[in-house]
Amino acid sequence: MGTESKDFGYQQESESPTKKRKIQANTDEMAAPEQFEGFMIHDTKNWTKFSKEKFTPKTFEDYDVDIENECCGVCGSDVHTITGGWGELATAPICVGHEIIGKVLRVGSQVKEFKAGDRVGVGAQVQSCMKCPQCKSNNENYCPNMVDTYGAPYNVGGGNPSKDAGGPMKDKNGKQIFAQGGYSSHSRVHEQFVFKIPDNITSHEAGPMMCAGLTVYSPLKRANTGPGKKVAILGIGGLGHFAVIWARAMGAEVWALSHSPSKEAEAKKLGAHHFVSTKDKDWFKPLAFTFDFILNAADMTNEFNLQDYMSTLAVNGEFHNVGLPDKPLPQMMAQDFAGNGCKIAGSHIGSKKEAMEMLKLASEKDLHPMIETIDISEEGCSKAVQKVKDNDVRYRVTLTGFHKAFGTGKN
Repeated sequence: MGTESKDFGYQQESESPTKKRKIQANTDEMAAPEQFEGFMIHDTKNWTKFSKEKFTPKTFEDYDVDIENECCGVCGSDVHTITGGWGELATAPICVGHEIIGKVLRVGSQVKEFKAGDRVGVGAQVQSCMKCPQCKSNNENYCPNMVDTYGAPYNVGGGNPSKDAGGPMKDKNGKQIFAQGGYSSHSRVHEQFVFKIPDNITSHEAGPMMCAGLTVYSPLKRANTGPGKKVAILGIGGLGHFAVIWARAMGAEVWALSHSPSKEAEAKKLGAHHFVSTKDKDWFKPLAFTFDFILNAADMTNEFNLQDYMSTLAVNGEFHNVGLPDKPLPQMMAQDFAGNGCKIAGSHIGSKKEAMEMLKLASEKDLHPMIETIDISEEGCSKAVQKVKDNDVRYRVTLTGFHKAFGTGKN
């Protein structure tokens, strides 16, 4: 395990017995193991070949929360990462997964919000600087020094709001420590990126809310989705099905746009008032100047005729991307935006404030996503990512059975 940082300064030092006693005195914790265990891949050519291996987590610091993982959703981002669709692996082997639900084991001396035993979730971010204008305005998901849940390097003291971060965080062998994801026994996360889960939301349903749910809730909320708004959800898959659920619960008139006519019944069951098959010829013509907001949850936008979609926007309407394809978007002319004053945009996950609002909405309105479960194992991980790659999921997958796989859950 990496050595501990004494004071978030620039030097990594071994913890003194005094500091260890202080941490233990300030927490009601059960210590996590020195090394965590996860199902990992070694290269993008063998992206379905998982092996259970140990890895060194980041050094435990004052704002950290140690979590014993219970389950983890499988995100399209996991597949884009392990297949190399978004580029070469930042570190290998890598453990992906950023839709984590688990139980708090211990908290750092500066953590105020959580205690041992709390059931919590973690999404696609585990740290930010906590000092920049973005972090101070509930936009920490846009921090330029953010740390993704997997594949991102740690710096000593990163996330301390009162001190500058130090140099690269290294393990006892002098190797840079990278964040590893949630197909694992435990997670160690800055408290800002840990979310308390309401009692009436089951863990396997809460998991996919941590990334997929939040990724679509944030832009819907920032677009002031509500009564009187006409909102179209493009792509009724893992992201899109959450978007339909949230948009309906927020009071908007909801349109589901899909190239799969077979999804009409499910889209309406999820909450869509209307369904449009984009496979139909000239589907867009009757919808000219209709939508205040289109949330594009598809990740094949590179194959779209975007001009058709943009034409359905009301004046100053927005086409907002949350699906992130491996390939560039289609070429457009500036004139394509002029006819209705429309705009195209995108976003990255969401803030903690938005995550808590989303969970409150799901809890109070008793909202349920459509989730498949697969027990975690080498074979289970392989099956899950292959199903997501093949678009053979209705509509998210959660890996379960963590305690059996890792020998945890005994406390």
